[in-house]
Amino acid sequence: MSRSAHPAGPRHADVLPEGHYTAPAEDLNALDPKVWAHTVGRDADGVVTVGGLPVTQLAEEYGTPAYILDEADFRDRARAWRTAFGADADVFYAGKAFLSRAVVRWLHEEGLNLDVCSGGELATALAAGMPAERIAFHGNNKSPEEIERAVRAGVGRIVLDSFQEIVRVAHIAQSLGKRQRVQIRITVGVEAHTHEFIATAHEDQKFGIPLAGGQAAEAVRRALTLDGLEVIGIHSHIGSQIFDMSGFEVAAHRVVGLLKDIRDEHGVELPEIDLGGGLGIAYTSDDDPREPHEIAKALTEIVTRECESARLATPRISVEPGRAIVGPTAFTLYEVGTVKPLDGLRTYVSVDGGMSDNIRTALYDAEYSVALVSRTSDAEPMLVRVVGKHCESGDIVVKDAFLPGDLAPGDLVAVPATGAYCRSMASNYNHALRPPVVSVRDGAARVIVRRETEEDLLRLDVG
Repeated sequence: MSRSAHPAGPRHADVLPEGHYTAPAEDLNALDPKVWAHTVGRDADGVVTVGGLPVTQLAEEYGTPAYILDEADFRDRARAWRTAFGADADVFYAGKAFLSRAVVRWLHEEGLNLDVCSGGELATALAAGMPAERIAFHGNNKSPEEIERAVRAGVGRIVLDSFQEIVRVAHIAQSLGKRQRVQIRITVGVEAHTHEFIATAHEDQKFGIPLAGGQAAEAVRRALTLDGLEVIGIHSHIGSQIFDMSGFEVAAHRVVGLLKDIRDEHGVELPEIDLGGGLGIAYTSDDDPREPHEIAKALTEIVTRECESARLATPRISVEPGRAIVGPTAFTLYEVGTVKPLDGLRTYVSVDGGMSDNIRTALYDAEYSVALVSRTSDAEPMLVRVVGKHCESGDIVVKDAFLPGDLAPGDLVAVPATGAYCRSMASNYNHALRPPVVSVRDGAARVIVRRETEEDLLRLDVG
């Protein structure tokens, strides 16, 4: 049976008592450009296309589920961040969002730097040819082996996360006859308006050295005395999926205050300040993210104003967008398996993926959009919950959304804005095979991360 021609499925738009929800006013066939990559649209037959290719063709060739990544969109967004901050600042792509050798090459070509937070990410960056001096190494518990590899490779900076790590990195660098450039990550007591698990600047969490009680000042004091370290700046990261710039304003005020104290005590003006990342993207039409040029202007003005007030030279600013670059560039393509109406509640739409390819809904209570992409439909909308095929009640991809009431098995649906963290956090739960990442550009598609096979799973099982 053709993917784009199905018998009518269940209609379930009116099973909830009146007033329990509001049917969508927008056309369910429309694609909100805020949540989809730039080249996504519908062709004359109503099939969604990306980079000039219909999703039906991509599903036929690469299977489902699959992450479909718009390379042109990725490059456009990376370039927009680089242009917005200009030559007097540094943009480090946060590799934890999604990293592959192809992505590293795109970043290199577009003039961005890269931050990594594990030995595996560092290995990927180096294997793909990212110059080591353009790499920053993060992490709250870097192993001695990881630190040694980073120092030997000549990474541009290591972000120190604890008193023990200050000594550890200094010792390793000195034993290798090197002086390692470092930043010290501090927590400034600013709690971003985000989920508890992704807010990172309040004191009661694992990252950084608290500014409160003089701990950050003491960390700088110790680092400045160690021959193996060259302290180049202070690092602060206040959270993720942030839309409100006020948190950055408070954080910058406190970081600059520390820089002033360092100058007054040690006679040293540190040349860099890293404000981290965490800028939000649109997962649904309700989200309203800022453009890179707006963010660059706001952050630059905040730091400049604070430094002028403290009579400090304005340090070189670094930022670390990850999600803000790759998040909107990709969507996850699924095939519908079952459509199950529950009278008086909603319709459950089961797809051939789930929490193994997108854990964020279960982990963070994240919200997503979803669309029927293999055809258009004039059917009445139905309230749905898109769920996966895993043996967990919490295996939810999209909690509440509207899809056409004639949705049927075999239809293709897509969840946009899944470029960040979905493939990075994917798992083999229930021995699921992790999906491929398919890059599309100018009418051509290629696999940049292949689909796992059963042989891959069994190869690791040595029992």
